Amino acid sequence: MKKSAIKLIFLLIFLGALFCGCTTKESQITIQYSSWGSKSEINILKPILDTFEKENPDIKIDFMHIPQNYFQKLHLLFASNTAPDVVFINNIYLPVYANAGLLEDLTNTDLINENFYKKALDAMTYKGKIYAIPRDISNLVIFYNKNIFDEKQIKYPDKNTTFNDFLIMSQKLTDKQKGIFGISFEEDPIFYLPYLMSEGGGILSDDGNSNIINSKESQKAINFYSDLRNKYHVAPTNSETASLTMAQMFLQGKLAMHLSGRWLVPKYREAAEFDWDIAPFPKGTKGSIVPLDASGWAISSKSKHKKEAMQLVKYLSSKESLQKFSKSGLIVPARIDSANSKAFLDGNKPQNAEVFLDIIETSKPTPVNPNYYEILDDTNKILEKVFNSNLVKED
Repeated sequence: MKKSAIKLIFLLIFLGALFCGCTTKESQITIQYSSWGSKSEINILKPILDTFEKENPDIKIDFMHIPQNYFQKLHLLFASNTAPDVVFINNIYLPVYANAGLLEDLTNTDLINENFYKKALDAMTYKGKIYAIPRDISNLVIFYNKNIFDEKQIKYPDKNTTFNDFLIMSQKLTDKQKGIFGISFEEDPIFYLPYLMSEGGGILSDDGNSNIINSKESQKAINFYSDLRNKYHVAPTNSETASLTMAQMFLQGKLAMHLSGRWLVPKYREAAEFDWDIAPFPKGTKGSIVPLDASGWAISSKSKHKKEAMQLVKYLSSKESLQKFSKSGLIVPARIDSANSKAFLDGNKPQNAEVFLDIIETSKPTPVNPNYYEILDDTNKILEKVFNSNLVKED
């Protein structure tokens, strides 16, 4: 009897294991997810993906990390019909894929809700449809070295600083004997667009249909920006940087102010040996306006596992997931509840972290269209000469 009872127990255990509904590798659905990102960013992302898999044992994530030439490789994947199910994307490239019908329309899904900043959703919109759920907002502020300001007894920049104030401030801060410049200078569009937008100009019109780089407003701003380097010498020329990046110059105390984004906060927290903080970009004729770009998660329209892909996007865009990115200082969350959380606002640097949120109201998504990068190539060829020889003159 005892042997029979033991056999029966083992049989019940075996049948229970067989029919308990436990997920096996054979029953898992694999979805592929692609993203760029630095080592520190991926170190935040991978534990989030691991937790998702534990909570959703029927789904396996095949993570495709593409740290360089991301969009070139993504083009090839879409062209060969092997695109990932979930694609990390930014608003600059989004129109290219949306226009080609390669992204799922997410406008009416339950992923869209009031928790997101409207402008972040606007940045992920093409022709009235939302094609990606935003993770972060990318806007620009003035990082400033408080030690240099204090030494020169100059008031810190604030929300009332005008272009003229900014120029005078930069002149006072520049100290050629010590190799210190008042303000940074970079030729990538993201860094000169704030000057153009704050004067009412830009590269493309707000609807993305017209090139406005030659407008009076744009030319006025280009002149002002170019003059910072070529006329007033308060910003370094390429030869004066000695191959250093603007971030490196700021960390070495060679820049009093640096126009850049939230992505530098982790580096500055770790490496800066001086006191620093942030302020809004100065006010031009139309106010202080910086580009509001965004990156987020899109779903391939060709995905065979859209339900599971949406589960992943919903998880990644949750308040809890975004706060894990926020805590490092790396991003400005696109979710309002995450942005106003302790995780984002209570880092010891910058003290004025709320500036990143305050300027959302006056910033605007960069106007783009499917041909934007071709337009940028032509624009950059012209402006490269302007920024290095001051060829453009105001009427």
